[in-house]
Amino acid sequence: MKHLSVISTVAAAAILMGSVADARTLRWARAGDSLTLDPHAQNEGPTHTLAHQIYEPLLQRDMSGQIIPALATEWHVSADDPNVWVFKLREGVTFHGGETFDAEDVVFSFERSMLPDSDMKELLASVTEVRAVDSFTVEVVTDGPNPIMPSNLTNLFIMDKGWSEANGVTKPQDFEGGEETFAVRNANGTGAYKLVSRAPDDKTVLAINDAYWGTGQFPLEVTEIIYTPIQNAATRVAALLSGEVDFIQDVPVQDLARVAATDGLKVVTAPQNRVIFFGINVGDEDIAGDNVDGKNPFADRRVREAMLIAIDRSAIQKVVMRDQSIPAGVIMPPFVNGWTSELDAVPEPDIEKAKALMAEAGYGDGFSITLNCPNDRYINDEGICQATVGMLGKIGIQVNLEALPKAQHFPLINNLETDFYMLGWGVPTFDSEYIFNFLVHTKGEKYGSWNGTRYSNTELDGMIEALASETDLDKRNTMIGEIWKTVQEEIIYLPIHHQVLNWGMAEGIDFAVQPEDQPHFKFLKFTN
Repeated sequence: MKHLSVISTVAAAAILMGSVADARTLRWARAGDSLTLDPHAQNEGPTHTLAHQIYEPLLQRDMSGQIIPALATEWHVSADDPNVWVFKLREGVTFHGGETFDAEDVVFSFERSMLPDSDMKELLASVTEVRAVDSFTVEVVTDGPNPIMPSNLTNLFIMDKGWSEANGVTKPQDFEGGEETFAVRNANGTGAYKLVSRAPDDKTVLAINDAYWGTGQFPLEVTEIIYTPIQNAATRVAALLSGEVDFIQDVPVQDLARVAATDGLKVVTAPQNRVIFFGINVGDEDIAGDNVDGKNPFADRRVREAMLIAIDRSAIQKVVMRDQSIPAGVIMPPFVNGWTSELDAVPEPDIEKAKALMAEAGYGDGFSITLNCPNDRYINDEGICQATVGMLGKIGIQVNLEALPKAQHFPLINNLETDFYMLGWGVPTFDSEYIFNFLVHTKGEKYGSWNGTRYSNTELDGMIEALASETDLDKRNTMIGEIWKTVQEEIIYLPIHHQVLNWGMAEGIDFAVQPEDQPHFKFLKFTN
C-alpha cells in the first residue's frame, strides 16, 4: 500500500485528486470537537478519540475493548519487588518528526502526566517513581503493589521529550485557566496518523504515517481523515445522508430509523461503557446559585432523595432517548468491576413521597437553582436536562437551565463554579477505583479532579487510596462494595442512564462499535 506522508504536499495533492488508486479518505463527524491536542490536559472522551489517532499509550484497548500491546510489548510485576511494574518497550518506533522513541520519552510523559495541571494524574496517583532501566525498559514504582496498573495506562499518551522541550510544553496546558500552548494546536506522536492541519471547532485533517510501526499488523486502509465537528443534530445527519461525511459517532435517536433505511448507509449499535448523571453541591454550607439565604438545600439528604425519586428515568428513556438508553441507579456502567444489579436498581419515581421529603427538610415551598448542562457532548444532553427541569418542578424546585458547549461547561465543574450539573463518565480501566479516584475522593492535588460535589469523607478517602495497593482481589472487591454502599446512601450523584452508542456509516465500511466510543481508525476496513 502506498501511504500518504503528512509532510509531502505533492502526495497529499495526489490523493485529493484521486490519482493514488488505493488512497481512501474517511470523512468523520461528531457533535463536539476535541478540547485540546495536549494529550495530558483533559481526560475527556472526544479529546482522547482524536489523540488516539496521533499519539499512543503503552497499552491500548482494541475495538472489542480488550487490552493489547501498543508502545509496550511486554509488562509484568517485578520478580524482585511487588511494588514495581516492568514494561518492555517496542523498538524501532519513531515519532512523526523522525525522533526515536525510547524509555526517556516514557519517563518524561509519565512525570508530565503527574503534574498539577494534568487531568490524568489520578491514574498515576499511586506512582512514586518512573525510571528508565535501559533504552527500552521502564519501571513504574508504586506505593504498595498495584494490581490494575496496566488498565490505568490505555489513555496515557507518550510524547517526545525533545520536541516538548524545544517547544516549551514540558508542562500540560492549564485548560481551566484558558492557557494556550504550542501543544494545544500541534502534535508529534507515534500513532498511525499525522496531524496535517488543525482548526478547532471547524476541521482537523490527518494523514497516514508512512513510517508507522504497525504497518502489516493493522488494516490501515484509511489514508486520510477529515474530522469535522457538527454540533447541530439535523445538520450532522444531513451531512451523512448527502454523502458529505462517511461516518458519524452520534446519530441522533430521532433519526436512527431514517439513517438505517437510507440506501448506502447503516447504523451499528452497542451499549456504551458510560453513564449519564447529575452532580450536586452537597458539601458547601451555603451556595450562591439558589434563592435560599444562609443555607444549602442540597446539604440535606432528604432534598437529595426527593430529587432522586422525582426524576422519571423511564420517561426520559422513552420520550427523550427513543428507547436508546438503559435507566441507571448507580454512576457505574455494567462493564465495570464492582457493578451489581442491586446497586443499579433504578429508583421508582414517587412525586408524593418526594414532596413529603421536601416539606420535612423545610423546603415545602421549594427553591430555585441553576442547572448547568452541556449541549454538544452526550446524546440528547440538553433534552435530558430540559426533561429534568419539568420533573423537579413538580416538587417545587424551580430550575433555570443553562446549556453551554462542553468547552465552557466542563471548566464550571473543575473550577467549582456550578452547584448542579450534568456529567457523563466512562471507565477506561473497567474498574470502580477509576470512578472513586476522580468523582468521589476529596478534591485535591492527586485525586478528585472531577468531583464538583464538594463531597469529602476522610474515612472513605483512605479506603479509596488503599484500593491501589490491595492485591487480594476478593478483599479488594469487598472494599469496593463498601465504598459503593456509602456513595449510594449519601446520594452524592443522581444517576440517569447508561448510554447506548449508535454509529452511522457508509455501507462499505466494516467497523464494529467500540464500547468506550473510541473509533481507532487503523482498524477500519472498506468492503468496496
